[in-house]
Amino acid sequence: MAAALARPAAQQPDWPDPKRVRDACETLREAPPIVTAAETRRLLGRLAAVARGEAFLLQSGDCAETFAGNTEAHLRANLRCLLQMAGVLMHSAEIPVAVVGRIAGQYAKPRSAATDALDLPVYRGDGVNSHEPVRAARTPDPDRMVRAHAHAAAAMNLVRVVSHAGVEIFSSHEALLLDYERALLRPEPGAARIDSGSAHFLWIGERTRQLDGAHLAFAELLANPVGVKIGPGTTPEEAVAYARRLDPDRTPGRLTFISRMGFRKVRDVLPAIVERVTATGHPVIWQCDPMHGNTHESPSGYKTRRLDEVCDEVRGFFEVHRALGTHPGGIHVEATGDEVTECLGGDQELSDADLVARYDTLCDPRLNTRQALTLASFVGELLRG
Repeated sequence: MAAALARPAAQQPDWPDPKRVRDACETLREAPPIVTAAETRRLLGRLAAVARGEAFLLQSGDCAETFAGNTEAHLRANLRCLLQMAGVLMHSAEIPVAVVGRIAGQYAKPRSAATDALDLPVYRGDGVNSHEPVRAARTPDPDRMVRAHAHAAAAMNLVRVVSHAGVEIFSSHEALLLDYERALLRPEPGAARIDSGSAHFLWIGERTRQLDGAHLAFAELLANPVGVKIGPGTTPEEAVAYARRLDPDRTPGRLTFISRMGFRKVRDVLPAIVERVTATGHPVIWQCDPMHGNTHESPSGYKTRRLDEVCDEVRGFFEVHRALGTHPGGIHVEATGDEVTECLGGDQELSDADLVARYDTLCDPRLNTRQALTLASFVGELLRG
């Protein structure tokens, strides 16, 4: 394992004290896993049905979880929004839905620069540093990984409580912070791959999907289902290489490609990728992230997204798969049950002037519940064909 991970690792914190990192990782290695292998196997079975075209994958939640926001009220609101979206899809499209939250571990974020406008270390998520604009608070603190584990475990306990009342909800996050992820691997004697105890489903982001990088090497080790975000710069050859590396046994549900092309590019870029991967015979899941490729700065200076552009990327995603005869297997969105005003449009007709009312996110803008349900209804109509 050490040899496989001794590769360049993008987007990692500049920890100031290596001994404290080692101590934090040792604490995590001795801590109970947040998820169990049995739960992860159940998710793999659900995802296998998606890969066969028999079900749909709904993945949604906060852009970045925070310690302060890890309250019962906020978690229940997000889970309620997720389940309402799933209910809309199941009712309108009459198809089983695998429900996966961006929850119980989304405490690290990739960033486009190492410093911010104040020349401070950039905020990389509560699992690394604080959003407070003070140098001491922005200095990466490895003890925050231990706090992230505790918060994730608490959130997962509530997820299980809610799941027992109806639909089973699985957890996911971006496998970004490799010190944290490595410490939560839970090897089983004789197993070909290693279970991650940090989440049921882990994905590799657009900024860390380098074929010679540590993140892809890490994902190769996992027994968990994994995803890869693919943006408009992804080539068909790269996508095929990901499939061969991450799904060598051609296991349905093992690998999800999460396309994040933007509404202007999805119809032009995605077809060649889908065609090439499909021709290899790898039974991957095709999922649409219509959020990240459609982010822009509003006139008032807020990072935002337009719901109509989000919907148009989803429409383009479905058009591509319908034309190729492949299954448009899911959506991956950032949404919250809180009544935020971070994205434009929807039946509330939120405008640039409304963003200031409740712009709570510390990273990317999220759909509020009404916008999320509008999107779910739109997707349901597309699924009905």
